[in-house]
Amino acid sequence: MRAYLTVAAILWMACSDAAGQTYRWVDDQGRVHYTQTPPPPSAKGVQRKDFRSGGGAELGDLPYATQVAAKNYPVKLYTQPDCGPPCDRARAALVKRGVPFREITVTGQKELDEMMKLSGKEELPLVVVGSLFHSGFREDILNSLLDTAGYPTTAPPRPAAAPRKAEPAAAPAAPEAGGQRESNY
Repeated sequence: MRAYLTVAAILWMACSDAAGQTYRWVDDQGRVHYTQTPPPPSAKGVQRKDFRSGGGAELGDLPYATQVAAKNYPVKLYTQPDCGPPCDRARAALVKRGVPFREITVTGQKELDEMMKLSGKEELPLVVVGSLFHSGFREDILNSLLDTAGYPTTAPPRPAAAPRKAEPAAAPAAPEAGGQRESNY
C-alpha cells in the first residue's frame, strides 16, 4: 500500500509540473499550436505561459501590496486617441504611482457602450478602480480611489543601473630569471 502511495505522489508531482507551462506558437503554414514542449526554432509568435505561479506573470515583480490591490481592484483607464492632456496626465499619474492598469481606447461603439454602462457619462478619461470610477482627471480624486483600493502611495523602486565594466588589470610583470613566483594556490 505504501509503495502505491509513493508512486502516486511521484506521478502527481511530475504531472503537475509538466502541466505548469504551455507554449503557443505558429508554424510555417500559419497554423496555431499549443504544446507543453518548446516549439521548433522556425516557430513564429512564440508565447510561453507559466501556470505554476498562482498570479499573473506581469504582477510577479511588483510589491505584495500592489499585487493584492491589483487582484482585488483592477484598474482600467478609458481614453481616446485625441483625448489630449487629461488622458496623458491620468496615464502619467498611474505610471508614477506604479499602478498596473489596462488602457482601453474608446474607438468603437462597443467600448463606448461599456464606458456608458460603467459611468453613465461620455467624459474621458474614465478611471475605473474595482467598482469605483471617476470621469475626467483630478489627481487628488484618482489618488483617493487608489488609496481606498489599497495601492501603495509610492512606486516600487526602479532597478539600479547596470554597473560599469571593470577595466582589465594590467598583466603582471614577468619574473626575473631565477626568481621565485608568488602563487595563491
